[in-house]
Amino acid sequence: MDALIVLVILGLVLPIGVTAFRHDRAHALIFACQGQLSDVGKAMLSYAGDYDGALPAAGGRGTKWGPKLNNWSAATRSQAFGLDTNQTGGEATISASLYLLVRHNGVSPESFVCGADKGVTEFRPQKYGVIDRGLADLWDFSANPARHCSYAYQMVYGPYLLATSGESSTAIAADRNPWIDSPFAKAGDFSKFVPGLSPFEGTREQEHQGNAIMHGRRGQNVLFLDGHVEYAMCPYCGYGDDNIYTSWKGKDKIRGTPPKLGSQPANRRDSLLVNDPSVPRR
Repeated sequence: MDALIVLVILGLVLPIGVTAFRHDRAHALIFACQGQLSDVGKAMLSYAGDYDGALPAAGGRGTKWGPKLNNWSAATRSQAFGLDTNQTGGEATISASLYLLVRHNGVSPESFVCGADKGVTEFRPQKYGVIDRGLADLWDFSANPARHCSYAYQMVYGPYLLATSGESSTAIAADRNPWIDSPFAKAGDFSKFVPGLSPFEGTREQEHQGNAIMHGRRGQNVLFLDGHVEYAMCPYCGYGDDNIYTSWKGKDKIRGTPPKLGSQPANRRDSLLVNDPSVPRR
């Protein structure tokens, strides 16, 4: 009988213990991710100090957002981004702009990997057969950067430059955008996302559909232009309730429009944090 009682107690206690362990681990990953984004933010400000206040933007004038670089391990910038003779044009990934922090500021590739972002590992050139070049000689986190970079960054390829002179409460980087395919999950169903604010008045569950998938849609870590990082429980946490993961749709800045390759912010105050879509393994 005593043994039976012990088994019953264990049956009640163990699930609680497992749930608590998972809860603690999830929080630990969130805090670790916050620390990494904070370090990335400090490196961005340091970079801006060397480039007249401009934050990282790869390529040259007129460079567009593309699915991959012309040659991520090229010897020159022109070759890497496919620039013309005037150092303009070409294509660049979002992560190539973040990689400038590796090239110029010595940030470790490990700093761009969130432990909650399944399928993402630290970038090591040797895994791609690059053994005669250092990290500072390369231009991106491989030909499939989504597998080595967990974070979304402001769309910097277009008419609106990102600089320290902007609004301090502008969101500039965050956990991976939920509307773009990742190495471990397909993009979310945007039709299920209903903000909790007026005029939408969605439920908490509907509101959370707009959050980062990598943290279980509970929220996302967000880096702001003034350098601080916070864990936001909803995606419309930017300047003036701006949804950081979508572009404005007319006057609607709370729900907006989900991004696709080539998307642009509506204006200078529109945070549009995007990341490169994952390329399927062959």
